[in-house]
Amino acid sequence: MSFKLTESVTWVGKIDWELQKFHGEEYSTFKGSSYNSYLVRDEKTVLIDTVYGPFGKEFVANLEREIDLDKIDYIVMNHCEVDHSGGLPELMRRIPDVPIYCSAQAVKILKGYYHSDWNFQVVKTGDTLSLGEKTLSFISAPMLHWPDSMFTYMDKENVLFSNDAFGHHLASDLMYNDLVDQEELMNECIKYYANILTPFSKLVTKKINEVVGLGLPVDFIFPSHGIMWRDNPLQIVQKYLEWADDYQEDQITIIYDTMWNSTRDMAEAIASGIRQANKDVVIKILHVGQRDKNDILTEIFRSKMVVAGCSTINKGILSHMAGMLEMIHGLAFKNKKGAAFGSYGWSGESVKMISDSLEKAGIEVVAEGLKTLWKPDDAGRQECEAYGRQLAEYL
Repeated sequence: MSFKLTESVTWVGKIDWELQKFHGEEYSTFKGSSYNSYLVRDEKTVLIDTVYGPFGKEFVANLEREIDLDKIDYIVMNHCEVDHSGGLPELMRRIPDVPIYCSAQAVKILKGYYHSDWNFQVVKTGDTLSLGEKTLSFISAPMLHWPDSMFTYMDKENVLFSNDAFGHHLASDLMYNDLVDQEELMNECIKYYANILTPFSKLVTKKINEVVGLGLPVDFIFPSHGIMWRDNPLQIVQKYLEWADDYQEDQITIIYDTMWNSTRDMAEAIASGIRQANKDVVIKILHVGQRDKNDILTEIFRSKMVVAGCSTINKGILSHMAGMLEMIHGLAFKNKKGAAFGSYGWSGESVKMISDSLEKAGIEVVAEGLKTLWKPDDAGRQECEAYGRQLAEYL
């Protein structure tokens, strides 16, 4: 399948309708995704990015239906993660001498993955490549979200090929942002940002301001996952600036893990207390052992406060909560408050461990953790409600 996007640009990627997991098992993609590759025709022809390795042979076969491979003059690799570069080995077996334009870091990564010394041409911000009537300009974008990442801009048609930036995991053959469900699209965009780009928010802001400062007109943004931005394409850029600015909504997310539902009872009572004190705040109660971890992290990203609870097991915490706390630490959320709670039988270490983990993750712990022996009775539920009212005051 190919799809003509502009007079010069044809999409030659792969829609992966069946994709459910990404980055190994780390990221859920329940809406599928796409690996976007672009063929640009002018006096010279350039291929921008490829597809994920398992689709390499299919990609090259489809590409050959679109163009004689020997007519490809250049290849641009904006980013070398294998979901973008995986089609290169199959392609380079057919056209081994075609120059590959990429960053210096990309050369190291491509050699590390594929152990081949292809015809690499290192580029950096300000470097250009003439295609004839049109010119490609390269913009380094390290750590958005790998050290090799860069953008490619094409004048005349004013296209920004942004690779992972401004992308999302959404399979659709409608191709354009104005043709898909807007709520579904933005939900996938914020999930993508929250789970992948949050640790690099300061760099996101800096790079966007740098690109805006170049004064380049942008009529299209073509990312490497999901659909293309043609209707008000800069809307996603503005969203990135908003999300990068220590983002929060008027929301509290309560996450918990439990063995015999005692900690769940605490979570629901704490939520009741919060509601008593604040009738407007959005409250989400999420079981970390049963809900998708990436959806949970997206809700935490949206929140002013995260309240985490877990029963004690073997002088520690349950494995799903331990994993969630590790992911929270890695994403380095900013401008969040937090608190801990949990039930126990005879030792009760979990609450302090959760509080310590939240603090190490950069979350401001606003109250001493709440512990309940065995299962909360009426007096215990009232204590949990009072704790919830106390937490609401910190907002």
